[in-house]
Amino acid sequence: MSVPMTLLGLLEREPSHGYDLKRDYDTYFGRGKPLPFGQVYSTLSRLARDGKVVISEVESGVGGERKRYVITETGATEVEAWLAEPVEAEPHLQTVLFSKVVLALMLGRDAEAYLDTQRDAHLRRMRELTEIKRSGGLVDALLADHGMFHLEADLRWIDTTSARLDALASAVRS
Repeated sequence: MSVPMTLLGLLEREPSHGYDLKRDYDTYFGRGKPLPFGQVYSTLSRLARDGKVVISEVESGVGGERKRYVITETGATEVEAWLAEPVEAEPHLQTVLFSKVVLALMLGRDAEAYLDTQRDAHLRRMRELTEIKRSGGLVDALLADHGMFHLEADLRWIDTTSARLDALASAVRS
């Protein structure tokens, strides 16, 4: 997730205070991993330094000054280019899951037990995501679907790899 680009996009929608940006980020993009306030303000400082946002007004408040940030033309151009650029196709060919299986085989350990444990963890997470879909709104459901589709692909890979463990063991031990 590109935090700077996401904050710029939120600012293109409307000028906002850092607190409002954090709230909107967490609501739509930070499920399970809220954005720390410090990261919001340090990112806004860098964006201002780079000429992508400006402070339009400063208000005095109970908790100190509240700055309202506005995107600049440079920032809006960068958001436009970022939105038009496709996301890198994933997954990458080297994953932790793959590395653990190969290393287990190289070290003479029980890769099948590792795959079983990983399968159980994936199924547990899928049950959690299913509950999120049932109890949440549309944004939650779509995010849960995204996660579940990735987990389903991993589960297919786990099953395929389990069926080929003997051949893989021969390949990595030679």
